[in-house]
Amino acid sequence: MDGVAENTASSPENGFSLQAVAYYHDLQERILKAFEDLDGGGKFERTDWTREPGHRLKGGGRMRVMRGKVFEKVGVNVSHVWGTASDQGMAQMPGAKESGGKFAACGISLVTHMSNPFVPTVHMNLRCMATSKMWLGGGADLTPTFPFDEDTKDFHDALRRACDAYRPDAYEKYKKWCDEYFYLPHRREPRGVGGIFVDDLASGDVVADFAFQRRVGEAFLEVYPRIVRRRMNTAFTEADRDKQLYKRGRYVEFNLVYDRGTKFGFATDANPEAYLMSMPPVVKW
Repeated sequence: MDGVAENTASSPENGFSLQAVAYYHDLQERILKAFEDLDGGGKFERTDWTREPGHRLKGGGRMRVMRGKVFEKVGVNVSHVWGTASDQGMAQMPGAKESGGKFAACGISLVTHMSNPFVPTVHMNLRCMATSKMWLGGGADLTPTFPFDEDTKDFHDALRRACDAYRPDAYEKYKKWCDEYFYLPHRREPRGVGGIFVDDLASGDVVADFAFQRRVGEAFLEVYPRIVRRRMNTAFTEADRDKQLYKRGRYVEFNLVYDRGTKFGFATDANPEAYLMSMPPVVKW
């Protein structure tokens, strides 16, 4: 995984996208094991899907969903699709017009909804795209119902270390981007306590960009299980649970109205079970 070859949408079966999806698959498996170990009994349901013959898009994905004791619902999905985007999909992809709509896309996406209200929800996404150009994106952000300074600091410190190894200004830039992106204008409130977010990352050095993306994935796997372990046995009341369910309502509002990944799923006619896996099992308004 140290060497990365350039890839374009006209050759989605080789080069960069295959190296990226290999890392996403490996990271997915390690996250599944870490989460199953934390849950102490829950097991991920494993569903692989592929595009039906004759569809304008090819490829598929690996859906992994667990409903356990600690994790009320968690999805960890990897997808790898390629083909020709719809007009709506082209509008969301830089370089798509120049490539005639041809694209390749792969990524890992994760969302947790926890049984204990004191364990924060987390989102993590890493992705690579190729049209007439190639770029990376993603990040991670934390959404607690009951924020703890210790958890917020741990989470941000792990992401800061990943950013600092990439370039000196990366953390402040991508933290600000996350704060602005994961904001609900109609509620006038942030979704959570932030993290980092970057899109259309194409510095001209794909090896460095991809190394940074991998460090973000490793930082997430280092820090989030530690936060879960710290909070998962905290006693809570029905009032605490009620507050959690209302907080989840905000999460749903963001993902259905503003989230770029959900919109991309609709626009590219992807598997709805995969891109809607972020929806919580129980929610209130």
